[in-house]
Amino acid sequence: MKLRDYIIRRLLLAIPVVIGVLAITFVLSYIVGNPITLYTTERTRPEALAGIIAEHGLDRPIYIQFFYYLRDLILGDWGYSRTARMDVTEAISWKLPATIELALVAMIFAVIVGIPLGIVSATKKDKAPDHITRIVALAGVSMPIFWFALILKYLFFYQFFTWGLPYLPEGGRYSYEYIPYTPITNFVLVDSIITLNPVLLFDAAIHLILPGFALGYLTLAIITRMMRSSMLEVLKEDYITLARSKGLRERVVIYKHALRNAMIPTVTVIGLAFGGLMTGAVLTETIFSWPGLGRWSTRAILTSDIPSINAFTLLVAFIFVGANLIVDLIYGTLDPRIRYG
Repeated sequence: MKLRDYIIRRLLLAIPVVIGVLAITFVLSYIVGNPITLYTTERTRPEALAGIIAEHGLDRPIYIQFFYYLRDLILGDWGYSRTARMDVTEAISWKLPATIELALVAMIFAVIVGIPLGIVSATKKDKAPDHITRIVALAGVSMPIFWFALILKYLFFYQFFTWGLPYLPEGGRYSYEYIPYTPITNFVLVDSIITLNPVLLFDAAIHLILPGFALGYLTLAIITRMMRSSMLEVLKEDYITLARSKGLRERVVIYKHALRNAMIPTVTVIGLAFGGLMTGAVLTETIFSWPGLGRWSTRAILTSDIPSINAFTLLVAFIFVGANLIVDLIYGTLDPRIRYG
């Protein structure tokens, strides 16, 4: 089967999953409250309610209303977010780039540190580097992320400020009060490069350090443990023994022959972890006042903002469906024995 046909088939198989999520969010909007609140704002006048009901089919049978609901989603009418005080689609255009930016930084940090740590831990099994790496990984999967984030904030902001040392920002995407910023893509780093604004670039990068490290540490620990486990299994294979018997350098054996196969299960972890970073940064964004999807969804839940909750749920589904598809495609690149069928 060609790659194109495989992608099409996977996308078609994802349709029932997405429809199921849509049905759940639709039903929940009825259970929790009146569905008309999806399309009204604080300024909606009582005389306008009849028109809204007719426009969105809210006076029709519930199964007909579901098709109206699907139509509105396809047309980009996701309702009004009382939490963000704007349309849901507009709120997403502001919140999603912030979360993507944070998640990418956290994932890059986790991958470039976690994979080498896992390799070192496996190749130095039961030696000092292995013990140190295992302690680092165990700490990462054991510590609650909110506690770790608060410790980082207390140490590198409050204590460093108290001691008169250069300190890291306590929250936000950049120094709003000092640096003017006109959004272009809503990605602060990208916009600072486009506008040739090194001050904004440096400031935004500094603001990413603490939340990026806090969010990425758990993923780093998981990647390290998976990489170590996979590498140890691969190093026991016969073809690795054969490669060593040929007199190849250990570095060539590890990085040319063993790493590629050891990466296959690790890629699964990375793909799903990125989906988790995109949708699970609730505590990190709240602690560091990061204006992303996680903080927005938390406030929406606390205020029973149904349109925002529905939108977040749908985004979670789309992100994980996409992450699974990308992971499957990377499999074929890492292992030529895998065929799409």
